[in-house]
Amino acid sequence: RVCLMRIDLPNPGKFNHIFDMTLDESLSEKVDGISTDSRDIKEGDLYLAISGEKVDGHSFLEEVFAKGASTALVNKSIDNFKGKLIKVDDPVYAIGKIAKTWRDQFQIPVIGITGSNGKTSTKELLKYILSAKYDIHATEGNYNTSIGLPLTLLRLTEYHGVSILEMGANQPGDIEKLCKIAYPTHGLITNIAPAHLEGFGDIQTVANTKGELFKFLSNGLSFINAADNRVNDLETYGDTITFGLTSNCDYPTDLHHNNDGSIILTIDAEEIKTNSINLSFAKNVIACSTIASELGLSWEAIKDRILTSQPPKGRCEIKTNGQITVIDDTYNANVDSTIAAIDYLKAFSGNGKRIFVFGDMLELGASSEDQHRIIGKKCQKEELSVVFTIGNETIVAHEEINNSILHKHFEQKESLLSNLNEIISEGDKILVKGSRGMRMEEIVEQII
Repeated sequence: RVCLMRIDLPNPGKFNHIFDMTLDESLSEKVDGISTDSRDIKEGDLYLAISGEKVDGHSFLEEVFAKGASTALVNKSIDNFKGKLIKVDDPVYAIGKIAKTWRDQFQIPVIGITGSNGKTSTKELLKYILSAKYDIHATEGNYNTSIGLPLTLLRLTEYHGVSILEMGANQPGDIEKLCKIAYPTHGLITNIAPAHLEGFGDIQTVANTKGELFKFLSNGLSFINAADNRVNDLETYGDTITFGLTSNCDYPTDLHHNNDGSIILTIDAEEIKTNSINLSFAKNVIACSTIASELGLSWEAIKDRILTSQPPKGRCEIKTNGQITVIDDTYNANVDSTIAAIDYLKAFSGNGKRIFVFGDMLELGASSEDQHRIIGKKCQKEELSVVFTIGNETIVAHEEINNSILHKHFEQKESLLSNLNEIISEGDKILVKGSRGMRMEEIVEQII
């Protein structure tokens, strides 16, 4: 699918020079920004005409030039067109090639982060910690694809001290392609879990694809979670640093709880308070603290940053209207992240019902039914008070629950919300979770 995005270029003059040098094509006018979205074109933009399965960006050429685009990268000849078109075999490959040349100018740590889930929350926490010492360049939003990563790199400037790049993959070979553009010097794989199986087929193919990051770092440094068997089993070719909830690694970590239930970590003999009951957050803290320590941050700076950090939007984000607590974990969902979110819901103290509103986990291919069944069993095991499911896939989870838990399946959000409003009372904790395509944040907004 075509990712619709736009960036402003921090150094248009240098970009023009690198564009000419890389593609051996001259930009007659200065380019101030790059866009793949015809609706978001600004004066002086370079438009990337990308042919998707459903939409062909070439059909919007007249519109983008009418809005002020200076040039368009295209992959087909168009006769008698009034506007500067530069024909290439593939606009996405071409912009990746330009981004690679752009990245080659900089001799700074470039940290690649991939994994089945937790990429963005790890990236955001690492960005916040490292900004205590460095000016940070990092992926914004979901710019982690073969289109988004090159556009992210083109915003890198000489003022940045570290670059943190999120790398997403939907099929085999994706991470290797991104590495060949970004040339990371450091790499972290958050975890390997059944996610996007539609494009991969099985968990081993997921592992092989994510593992392309470590393979690429033959002259770099791989950060390895020694407590994650699938990550720990991956081949590495360069230097390694190990961390995790195990004693046998470079940054051994113990976990215990404060009196209020919040997690305290002891990482390599350093005590770190998290002010959080979220185990997923604690695991992110271990990884990010390890990287930050290796990049020269003091433990005092690391501890201060962790205590003042906030979760990214839609990732176990706590919201309240003064009467109920909502855990907004609507950014995305797969089986591991959903199980972790249920554990988080269960860890909340106080009276009140534990309510789970669960939308479909998408892109799981043939394993979808089994994955949703696992979540149903988890809900039953944890004895949640209420489980409301919505969508086509979650009906399996609903059917798996056969004990005293109040559980209902819905096809419409309006009906779900109506039923939810009838049972919510003061002190309740409500977890809302589902894949991005389910737009579960709409439910959060209505509840609040």
